[in-house]
Amino acid sequence: MAAVEKYPGGVEDVRVITDRPTSATSDPERHRLAQADAGEQDWRAWGPYLSERAWGTVREDYSEHGTAWDYFPHDHARSRAYRWNDDGMAGVCDDRQTFCFALALWNGRDPILKERMFGLGGDGGNHGEDAKEYWWYLDSTPTHSWMRWRYHYPQAAFPYDELVSVNALRGRDDTEYELVDTGIFDDDRYWAVTVDYAKASPTDMCVLVTVANRGDEDATLHVLPTLWFRNTWSWGLPGADRVPQLVGAGSRLVGEHWVLGQLLLEGDGEPTPLLCDNETNAERLWGLPGRSAYPKDGINDHVVAGAPTVNPDRVGTKGALHYVLDVPAGEQRQIRLRLTRTAPPPAAGPPAPADLDDGFDTVLWARRAEANRFFDSVIPAAATTDEALVARQAIAGLMWGKQFYHFDVKRWLEGDPGSAPPPAGRRHGRNSAWWHMNSFDVFSMPDPWEYPWYAAWDLAFHCVTIARVDPGFAKEQLLLLLREWYLHPNGQIPAYEWAFGDVNPPVHAWAALKVFEIDGSRDHEFLARVMHKLLLNFTWWVNRKDTGGNNVFEGGFLGLDNVGPFDRSAALPVAGTLEQSDGTGWMAMYALNLLDMAIVLAEHDHAYVDTATKFFEHFAYIAAAAYEQGLWDPEDAFFYDVLRLADGTKVPLKVRSVVGLLPLAAVTRLTTRTMRRLPELGARLRWFLTNRPEYADVIGGRRLGSDGTQQRLLSMVGPEQMVRLLARMLDTDEFLSEYGLRTLSRAHLDKPFTVTLGGQEFSVGYEPAESTSGLFGGNSNWRGPIWMPTNFLLITALRDHAAFFGDDLQVEYPTRSGVKRTLDEIADDLSARLISLFTQDGWGRRPIYGAAQLFQTHPDWRDLICFPEYFHGDNGAGLGAWHQTGWTALVADLILTLRR
Repeated sequence: MAAVEKYPGGVEDVRVITDRPTSATSDPERHRLAQADAGEQDWRAWGPYLSERAWGTVREDYSEHGTAWDYFPHDHARSRAYRWNDDGMAGVCDDRQTFCFALALWNGRDPILKERMFGLGGDGGNHGEDAKEYWWYLDSTPTHSWMRWRYHYPQAAFPYDELVSVNALRGRDDTEYELVDTGIFDDDRYWAVTVDYAKASPTDMCVLVTVANRGDEDATLHVLPTLWFRNTWSWGLPGADRVPQLVGAGSRLVGEHWVLGQLLLEGDGEPTPLLCDNETNAERLWGLPGRSAYPKDGINDHVVAGAPTVNPDRVGTKGALHYVLDVPAGEQRQIRLRLTRTAPPPAAGPPAPADLDDGFDTVLWARRAEANRFFDSVIPAAATTDEALVARQAIAGLMWGKQFYHFDVKRWLEGDPGSAPPPAGRRHGRNSAWWHMNSFDVFSMPDPWEYPWYAAWDLAFHCVTIARVDPGFAKEQLLLLLREWYLHPNGQIPAYEWAFGDVNPPVHAWAALKVFEIDGSRDHEFLARVMHKLLLNFTWWVNRKDTGGNNVFEGGFLGLDNVGPFDRSAALPVAGTLEQSDGTGWMAMYALNLLDMAIVLAEHDHAYVDTATKFFEHFAYIAAAAYEQGLWDPEDAFFYDVLRLADGTKVPLKVRSVVGLLPLAAVTRLTTRTMRRLPELGARLRWFLTNRPEYADVIGGRRLGSDGTQQRLLSMVGPEQMVRLLARMLDTDEFLSEYGLRTLSRAHLDKPFTVTLGGQEFSVGYEPAESTSGLFGGNSNWRGPIWMPTNFLLITALRDHAAFFGDDLQVEYPTRSGVKRTLDEIADDLSARLISLFTQDGWGRRPIYGAAQLFQTHPDWRDLICFPEYFHGDNGAGLGAWHQTGWTALVADLILTLRR
């Protein structure tokens, strides 16, 4: 147990190839992926699907008014059984979350075990939900055959009360008070805890826990690897009251489950097995009798207070192996564990001893070497060492972000038979129109703590990067949200659990095309399945979000939260309709995406030709309407939202934001080859140009491509408008920053936009960091910071236009610099700026970490990469959700593209 470490445990060794021999001609991880995709061996069956926060979520909220953080706070989490899923640190589970395994720690000073990460939400978090701990996802293959996780745990008592009280005193004009601000990491008084997972088989995991004492004094750490069964038996559902069992004996926990079979957790050394039940401690929470004498927090109370709250018979549904490690200053200790499904049901007899010696070493070394081999084939050799580190950790975050998601909305609205009925108001409140949804799947989530639920347009961006390593999973994810148990009967894609009915940008088709292309442009069945469902969704948009029937669209906030002067999802301050440039641009892009899908599919099924001509025409109508209805301002050379009042008066909302840049993304090309293969499409295009000349500006661009073939450009932004629009976008006094494109023009710093409506004044000013606006709870900011997904879309749009114009179109970059560059060169430079947010500059500093010296200079912190939600518009510092990989993992795709 306390043996000398057999290989380095730090982040610096992630790309080190071991001297253990492996076949030079094979890639075992790709073989495992192929086996999983073919259904031969389910290598994805076990993975990091255990959330890091289940408390404070909508699923666990049975309050009348949707106060999730108050109804199920952090203080309840250790004592209260979850209804829909579970949580833990460095956790894994099966893809049905029958069992859960995670790490618990105790430094001897905290008032509770460290079983889950702490953070604040809503008003308490200052700028929204905010984790107050530091942990990182260092590595993961797509089958989770190899994973690595790191956490820095203070040796002093965790300052729960200080974090709560200080943040409560701070408002939106103040910075958040973080754990590092308390001084608790001064003099390196912390534990660096690393957990490595290596699979010997799909259901056999070797687990190495390394705890390093970074302080200058000897210290003791309690380590409790914990295994439990998710509580599915307490809710009074017919036929679902059977209870599994865990038994502790020596250095092992043995589980029996009627579906899973026999499960073994065995550790080296001489830990003490502690058992209780995954049941609510109703007496502690509400002064009521509970279902068990040894409830969920029994292990916590026993270790921290010595209470007799664990079952002396060592039987229960939650168990831990209790290690007490005395670690000299500057040294480390390790614990070896093996988590294995040892027999299918019905299991009989005790399992054989787990191999924690040479066999354990062989698996660990082999999987790590195989992971290095796999990523060497993914990350281009031209990438710098630092870029490769960033890309690999970005992908690791996406892999660790896969989470089991269970939510039967109808059952949640009605309540369980064994529980008190929910308040009547819930039947007409949050998500009441989504009663058809019944989720029981593994999803890619933005973050397992700060966003522990899927978000539709986030997920679409995730899939683009995921496809670089696991196209099978990426395709499955895109299809999942279109299945009948998610897609609303009216055709709407669910947004996220706080409000499934919110409207996210329609990027599903765009993402599906990207994934299709990354996967080799050969899975036509996938593309057809996606398209069939997206036809329903496109029709929903046309029927619900084009109020005037004039081919300009509304949509609400469309994922951009507070980008406008008022909440675009709420009732307008005056009677009228808000016609949105981004909504219209998204729909023009959507039409072109479906056109491209139809063209591809028509190669194999000529019936899709009619669909192609339909979306060609629909794009033309939408793109032309943007100009006819006044969204384009020719004087300002910009697209604006327009408020159409009840009397027909138009009020342009002249906010120069990313809303007015997104129409650039509506672009594709039609080649001579396509026209020859699909003569009906070519004929329809010629008919349009002859009989509907008013559409020539959006479908009339024609030129020879680099291969000598003729091509046409379909673009919402014509060449003249594009040059003028790019002059704004590429201006350092407006959108262009050192680290990418801002979401709001910096011109609004000195000249905020202000409009008076209904006797109220609304304004938008440039705010490069956290927002001072209370819109959407102040939980994000689109009024100046740099956001990765919109940058990525605009870079992609530049490359799409460059494929048409080639080197013939050059624009000043930056504006007024006197230097002209091609669109491809500009796309490359914008990519490099975004990548530089994460990589070390000439002084060895990473812009994302801003003025946080610990993260910038300390050798134990500076190469542990976070992937923040968004970035300061001027200095690039990371903002918003700190751990969120989600769409920020697109930086990996930028690296792979730029260095290809």
